[in-house]
Amino acid sequence: MKKQPVPCDQRPARHRVDLDRAEALRLLGSVSLGRIVFTQDALPTVRPVNHVLDGGDVVIRTHEGAALTSQALRDGGGGVVVAYEADAIDPVTHLGWSVVVTGYAHLVTDPAELARIRALLVPWAPQHGMDYAVRIRPGLVTGVLLDDLDLED
Repeated sequence: MKKQPVPCDQRPARHRVDLDRAEALRLLGSVSLGRIVFTQDALPTVRPVNHVLDGGDVVIRTHEGAALTSQALRDGGGGVVVAYEADAIDPVTHLGWSVVVTGYAHLVTDPAELARIRALLVPWAPQHGMDYAVRIRPGLVTGVLLDDLDLED
């Protein structure tokens, strides 16, 4: 039998803990799916993607013709401003964590690095031409943990 979410007024007290950069990146590395946020036609665009952490950077795969790929090809080397969010929130208790990485996304152009990333990260929703990879260098890393409030402390 499927558990039903607990109504807000019947949930136990909880508290929010801001995570430091190291803990936020550790948690981000513990999941494989997230959401990339970028601007398309002056409006925010969100896409679900899988990722891997590589040397503290977030790396995703993409394909030719994708909006983010097209922007990165036109950016002139400066990078595309993006946010990347991933979380693990229990659907019944609503406890868990969320991490947001904000930074500049650049296409991976070095053939050896691209081959290495292709071996590390298999797209979760493969499409024809998934030959591109995007590396996000975190400028800002934020995270929150929502946990039960321990009333005995």
